Amino acid sequence: MNTSTDQRLILDHVYEHEAAQPDRVFLTQPVGGGAVVDYTWSQTLDQARRMATHIESLNLPQGACIALLAKNSAHFFMAELAVWMAGGTTVAIFPTETADNVRYVLKHCDAQLLFIGKLDTWALQKSGIPEGLRCITLPLAPDVDVPGCEDWDAITARTQPLPGRPQRKPDDLGMLLYTSGSTGQPKGVMQNFASITAATQCILADQLRRDGGVAMDSRVVSYLPLAHCFERAWVECCALINGRVHVYFTESLTTFMADIQRAQPTWFISVPRLWTKFQQGVLAKMPQAQLDAALSNPAIAAAVGKKVLAGLGLDHVRRAGSGSAPMPAELLRWYRRLGLELYEGYAMTEDFAVSHTGDTSEECLGTVGRPFPGVQARIAADGEVLVKAPGQMVGYYKQPELNAESFTPDGFFHTGDLGRCDVHGQLIITGRKKELFKTAKGKYVAPAPIENRLNAHPMVEMSMVSGVGQPAAYAVLVLDEFLRPKLGDAAVRAQVETELAQLLQDANAQVASHEYLQMLVVARTPWSMEAGTLTPTMKIKRARIEAEVAGAVDDWYRTGAPVVWA
Repeated sequence: MNTSTDQRLILDHVYEHEAAQPDRVFLTQPVGGGAVVDYTWSQTLDQARRMATHIESLNLPQGACIALLAKNSAHFFMAELAVWMAGGTTVAIFPTETADNVRYVLKHCDAQLLFIGKLDTWALQKSGIPEGLRCITLPLAPDVDVPGCEDWDAITARTQPLPGRPQRKPDDLGMLLYTSGSTGQPKGVMQNFASITAATQCILADQLRRDGGVAMDSRVVSYLPLAHCFERAWVECCALINGRVHVYFTESLTTFMADIQRAQPTWFISVPRLWTKFQQGVLAKMPQAQLDAALSNPAIAAAVGKKVLAGLGLDHVRRAGSGSAPMPAELLRWYRRLGLELYEGYAMTEDFAVSHTGDTSEECLGTVGRPFPGVQARIAADGEVLVKAPGQMVGYYKQPELNAESFTPDGFFHTGDLGRCDVHGQLIITGRKKELFKTAKGKYVAPAPIENRLNAHPMVEMSMVSGVGQPAAYAVLVLDEFLRPKLGDAAVRAQVETELAQLLQDANAQVASHEYLQMLVVARTPWSMEAGTLTPTMKIKRARIEAEVAGAVDDWYRTGAPVVWA
């Protein structure tokens, strides 16, 4: 975090890297057909400075909100730097958002300008752009067909770079980060340059500690949405302040593994759903029993683990992290047996992704670790986790009434999460206050811990526990994507049903009687962002899923079966 001896903000670090290492490659962007374009620090800042000059020429209000609707790319970084240098505030919109949500964010933040970048669903999003809003397309953007829209390359070709070191004040807003909206309308989290810088320096100090105090060059892949705080803080902002990070981007889902192989990352972060998918991809080629046998042989275990990681492009990774949602302990163990130093953390957009961090010890499994240095945490009387952190938000944009509700009188943020601390001082998240529900038994059920146990099963990709007012709770499961195509085979289907029935018994053996699941229901179709059942950060939208299945729930209970096919 910032101290009295270091008052530099994130832009100050950027200017220093530009001056000290102009020819060092900073960003690598795939451009199609296996080709890439490298951008040095000098080239990155030259482009950003030219665009900053253009933005200044528009005479927008100081601190104006300037939005980015784009997948991750080198020009996303450049555009953000340009906005900051020109005195603006960036507002990144998830590239998978619906037209309605795009329009809501642009209207809510009073966006004065929109950068449109690489997108997969522009045709479905275009109607969300308010008429008359200035737009600039980044390289790799689709043909947007928006009247008056200008092109990044054309603007930077005719515009001189903004000179000097344009400064921002610590309390200037740097970003509005709109939450992914798993429980309702997205909220605009305000982060200023002081909080952005302080939180990022916490991350970098922790990474330096894990590297034994030795500053090392790093390679990362930026692929989780930059509109999400996890990626923005842990990849982009860390790279901007550290200066020794080479950031690689991905081209598409089909080239994803090749993109990772190109980067050979030394630091890799993901979310539990993707860690599960990587695991399922490995097990589709090498059954778990075969892998277990190999890893149990001391003579070949290390080589086998390295080979599996090499197949994922992760054999050079010094550290790997998981966040955004709970990760099953068995999944963490699985990766650690391969030799991957994978640990879990816990944070929120409201603390700029810096709150708690775990380690690779066995005692840390099932927890999200301890607070980062500089972070204070405590458990309220009702079990809610309260946090005060260096990256604490300024507040919610245009929602002063919500700000008053969100903090304790002494400045701790109400996370909405329930938790407890173990004997080692490590935080265990036990659920969300808003997700608790009562069955007909009259006692509260916390769905998240039960879902975490279900998700640890190799056949399960995702799950949702529900059952408000029912005789007992139930769970809906999305099966593993490699398993789903095989369900037409009667023998496979019978095996799945047998294993799920056993999973139901095992899950019920680990919970209190009022939390028993009456049945497991196999979803007919997988949940997705496109269907509106997952957020852009791959969290389930409970209310949406519950509404979709509401008409069938009573029939499921009437079957009396432990496993129901929806």
